[in-house]
Parts: sequence; C-alpha cells; structure tokens
Amino acid sequence: PSPPGEESRSLDSLESFSNLHSCCPSSSELNSDADEAVVAGASSGGPAPEPEGDRPAAGSQLLSASKERFPGQSVYHIKWVRWKEENTPVITQNENGPCPLLAIMNVLLLAWKIKLPPMMEIITAEQLMEYLGDYILDAKPKEISEIQRLNYEQNMSDAMAILHKLQTGLDVNVKFTGVRVFEYTPECIVFDLLDIPLYHGWLVDPQVADIVKAVGNCSYNQLVEKIISCKQSDNSELVSEGFVAEQFLNNTATQLTYHGLCELTSAVQEGELCVFFRNNHFSTMTKYK
Repeated sequence: PSPPGEESRSLDSLESFSNLHSCCPSSSELNSDADEAVVAGASSGGPAPEPEGDRPAAGSQLLSASKERFPGQSVYHIKWVRWKEENTPVITQNENGPCPLLAIMNVLLLAWKIKLPPMMEIITAEQLMEYLGDYILDAKPKEISEIQRLNYEQNMSDAMAILHKLQTGLDVNVKFTGVRVFEYTPECIVFDLLDIPLYHGWLVDPQVADIVKAVGNCSYNQLVEKIISCKQSDNSELVSEGFVAEQFLNNTATQLTYHGLCELTSAVQEGELCVFFRNNHFSTMTKYK
C-alpha cells in the first residue's frame, strides 16, 4: 500500500522521452533470460539454485547472463528487504563507483514513490533512467501559478539534460561551512526537483581559528586554487595560510570531520531519507534513533 496521501503514480511519460528508451529491454525479458541461465546451470551439473535470500551463485549467474544478453549496458542486482514492514526493493551496486543514480533511486524506492514489479531480480541502468524520467514527468505539481509552472518546466528540462551523468558521477562542489551547503551547479537541480536532501560532512571546526581563517567561505575548487596561489605568493602570511588550508585537506581526505558528523546528527531529521556525499561517492542515508 502507498503511504497516506500518496496516490499510485502512473508510468505514462511524454512520447519524446519514451522514444529514447524504445530499445530498452523489459524487466520480464531480463529476468526470463537470467532464470534460463540459472536453470541451465543446475541441469548441466552445476549447483542447484539456493533458497531466496542466500543465493550468491545464482545472483552472479543472473548478472553474467544479463551482461551477455545486453552487452555494453550496466546491469544491477535487486535485493528485496523488509522496510517498515513492507517488502521493498533496493538496487545494489555492481562495481565500485560514484553512481548517484543508485542513491537517488533507492531513496525513491524506500519512500515508495517508485515501485518495481514484485520479485524483479535484475535491472539495467537504462531501465532505472526510464523509471526516474517517468517519475520526474509524473511528479509535476498540478496547482501552481504560471510563473511557477514555467520555472518548474525549465528545471525539469535542465534535469533531463544531465540525467545521463547520474550513471557515472555528478559535479558537486562542497563548501566547508554547512552540511547542506554546496556551490550551485546544474547537477544540483536533480536533487531539488526530486525533493531529495543532499548532505555532506566535510566541515571546518569553528573552534579552530587558523583553519577557519584559511578556508573561509571557499568551496573545494576555490580552496584548491587559493592554495596554489598562496604557495606562489611572496607574502609569508599568505604562504602560511595556504599551508594550513592544504593540511586541512590532507588531514580530512576522507571528506568527513568530527564536527561534520556532529552537525549531521543534529541536521538530519528522524526517519529522513536523503543522499550523503562522501569520498566522491553518493550513498542513500536515513536517520534511525
């Protein structure tokens, strides 16, 4: 059942967007192919499929069969979990990478805003993009003014233009002054449009005065430029400031500080579903007790 007040969303989309995915395989195609591979493995003397929930061998066969069937496409395994007493799908990562698409999709799946067919086991990146694109088109507010409508449609157009980047990585540029503070980039529109909070924990401790002065209100990119500039300066004070800033980046290379963790604990709301940026990686995050 959908959460209270959440109507079941149709998956109809604009014809122009659907045409982009007309060559995309259906989930039934994907799963039937993979099931055949598992059955073939068992009948040819391989291990029989293990019970649901503990099937690493079957899972790897599913993925390998799918990759052979759809060469060049990213294929992800789906894990079904009990989430707030509901059987809910979670997309798992097939290899290490900065994939914000999975983080965003898992927020929407855990919020039951996007639903996958029951027992679906694998999905391609193209299918994920189609689900996300349909959701963006369907989530358009109904009762808004003309100016708000034009603004929303412009944001939606901008978001659609960078959707392909979600499969690899997004250009996000943190600022070290707050867990929700990022330099504005077109990529951030996706999070705003989907109403998904984006957090990081790479903060300067306000009690360490020399680092506060050295970092200031710089974004990460600006701070790197400042360090290079300071190193080339004849002013010893600037050289010192550049050294302090460089030490800060080196000492917090994992992109999380103790002060940032404390701020996250107070800023994230109980039960909130959000995306957390750390180590150039995007993760789905929630706060529980």
